[in-house]
This record gives sequence, structure tokens and C-alpha cells, in this order.
Amino acid sequence: MKTLRQYIKEAGEKGVAIGHFNISNLETLRGIFNASKKLDLPVIIGTAEGERKFIGTKQAVALVKSLRDEYNYPIFLNADHTYTVEGVKECIDAGYDSVIFDGTGMSYEENIRLTKECVEYARSKSRDIIVEAELGFIGSSSKVLDKLPEGVKISEEFLTKPEDAKKFIEETGIDMLAPAVGNIHGMLKGGIDPALNIKRIGEIQKVINIPMVLHGASGNSIEDIKEAIKNGMSVVHVNTEIRVAFRKALEESLKNKPDEVAPYKYMDKCIEAVEIVVEEKLRIFNFL
Repeated sequence: MKTLRQYIKEAGEKGVAIGHFNISNLETLRGIFNASKKLDLPVIIGTAEGERKFIGTKQAVALVKSLRDEYNYPIFLNADHTYTVEGVKECIDAGYDSVIFDGTGMSYEENIRLTKECVEYARSKSRDIIVEAELGFIGSSSKVLDKLPEGVKISEEFLTKPEDAKKFIEETGIDMLAPAVGNIHGMLKGGIDPALNIKRIGEIQKVINIPMVLHGASGNSIEDIKEAIKNGMSVVHVNTEIRVAFRKALEESLKNKPDEVAPYKYMDKCIEAVEIVVEEKLRIFNFL
């Protein structure tokens, strides 16, 4: 089987993007896997710090590996938004295929220093591990929001600048970059987030030599996502929309089966709801 790095490279060459979807339980994983397998597309499973605390770091590795081995299928695992070097090292040692060090809450110099340390640790291992970093703050929570996350500014002067992106990559040696281009973590009530700055995405892509990742794509329009991919985004993250679909399905299922106590008999609809959202997103990311 090809590596995650190879699949991402091929996605960029084809002008499509690989879908990245977060989990914190087996039902969500099953829904994501069902959708990707139905369309025969590679997929990345993400677990951020809170999700890893709930599901277990090593347990997430075991779950994804079991599907990859049983079906010989390109399903990969990413340590999403990790805020410490120690956390990155833990995920690498546990067997994650890729890691994201998020140093956006610290100074630029500190972000560079710690990101570089994460890269060096990954390179010291005998297997291929992708290291991604963020440049520009887009919030930190995957939930439905009343307003833009505190500290997030989406006017052009606050977005990631091409020259800063180029310098950051050169100084850290990262494999992928997640820039701030008008995107936000979470999803605004009403379902539609502010427009992405497609022009800035293209400007960054022209001066860097690594793939870009679009975080916080829940709530972005289909047109914006497709244009972002055309202009250089090779991986697209979705989390909040999956969580919303899961919860709505669970509420409806419990309402329809008030006396049912077997989880697999009332959570089956949650798997189906996740599968529907993921299939829709994968079709968008791959222009199907």
C-alpha cells in the first residue's frame, strides 16, 4: 500500500483533496470508513487532544490499523491539533501516520523552535511520519458558534502572508502547512461561514513547495471548498458537521425508541448520518 505522503502528493497532482474527519468513538469511525470505502477513496481519521483523551491514543491507532489491515484499505490516522512537543512524541510513538503541532497560541519564534523539534523527532524514526503545522490563528474548538471565535480575525491583513509561510517552512522543515485564509474552527449558526480568501490561498501556493491543508471546512460553501482545492489545498478537515449530524441522529433515534437500552440498536442511525455527511464531502473534495 502507498504511504499517506504518496496519496497526498497524488491528490495535489490530480487537483483533488483527501478528506480528514475526526472521531471520538467507534460509530463515527465506522460511518467515515463506510463512506470512503463506498467511493473507493483514501481517507484520514483525526483525533485532537480531547478526542484522544476520550477514545485513547493507542486505542485510536489500533482501531484504524484494524480496518487498514482487514480490508487492505488506505485509511490513515492523524494526531490533530497537538499543543505540546510531548503530545506529538506520544502520538508518533503510538503509531500515528501524521501529527499536527499547533503553536499558533505562542510567539512566532517559539512556534518555530518547537515545530522544528517535532520535525526532528519524526525524522529520527524508521518510518515515514508527516508533520504539519499551523500559521495563523483560526480558533481551537469544533462546535457550533454564535460568532467568530475569540481572537480570530479574517480581514486580509490578519491572514497568513505568503512570505511568512515560505520562511516558516524553510526554518522548520514541516511537510504540510495549515494557513489562516479566512477559515475558522467550528461552524457559525445558520450553517454558512465567511467566505474563504481564495486569492490568498493561491498566493501562498505559488511560493511554497509543500501541500496545504484547509482546517475548519465545516460550514464553508461548496464553491469555496472547490476553489480552495483548485488553488492548492490537498487535505480538507471536517469535524463539526459530523458532530452535529451524529447528535441529531442520536436524539431522533432515542425519541423513536424510548425503551431501547442496547446501544447498537439506537446508534445505528448515527453511523448512517455520519456516512451521509462524509460521502457528500468526499464527493465535493474529489469533484465527483
